[in-house]
Amino acid sequence: MQDYKYFLDNGIFDFQNGKYNDAIDKINKSLEIKKDWAIPYFYRGACFHAIGEYDEAMLDYTKAISLDGNMTDAYYNRAKISLSRKDIQNPDIKKAISDLEKALSLDPKFQDALYAMAAAYKKLGDYHKTLEYIEKLLTIEPEHVYARALKKLILQKYII
Repeated sequence: MQDYKYFLDNGIFDFQNGKYNDAIDKINKSLEIKKDWAIPYFYRGACFHAIGEYDEAMLDYTKAISLDGNMTDAYYNRAKISLSRKDIQNPDIKKAISDLEKALSLDPKFQDALYAMAAAYKKLGDYHKTLEYIEKLLTIEPEHVYARALKKLILQKYII
């Protein structure tokens, strides 16, 4: 008999190869056997995220976090969905910031989370906070192209 890890490993393989629906099927089989493990929820969430099923992805990322509060990427991915959704009129930017703060508390040098935090504060119109996170990112990666461009935009357009 195959165990939950067999199905999960095969699901992750399919995910890595862009076969998201096949991955979801295999991860579901893993979850039928073992429901109290964060990793399959995270990967199933990533599959849903990849195919644009954002509500399902959010549910799975949240479940993964409830099972393992140290899932840095689950916090980041949940925030990323909140910040990028076009189908919701008023996304919860403060909830995204909260998720990014948690991700950064787990990994203070998480470059994508630092950039997302800057973008979140830009959406809120807090340009000084935006610059604060850009500077943190540029301290880690001085040649980060997007951070440098965002910094230039903020300085030229919003802070004179």
